[in-house]
Amino acid sequence: MEGVTIIKDETHNKRYVQIDMELLEDNESVEDLIDVLIIHMRKDEETYTLEEVEEALRKSGKL
Repeated sequence: MEGVTIIKDETHNKRYVQIDMELLEDNESVEDLIDVLIIHMRKDEETYTLEEVEEALRKSGKL
């Protein structure tokens, strides 16, 4: 795909994707893809309810 390069490490494993944003017509799709990747990476992180966040902010004096 023009504008997309897959970079391999010294053991020839695919490691990185380089995207030339100027060559792509639809930058929003790339941004959506990045959002999905971030969501996937964070899927096992601890989550907090809105109430828990508000309480923590109140206790710290930030709310």
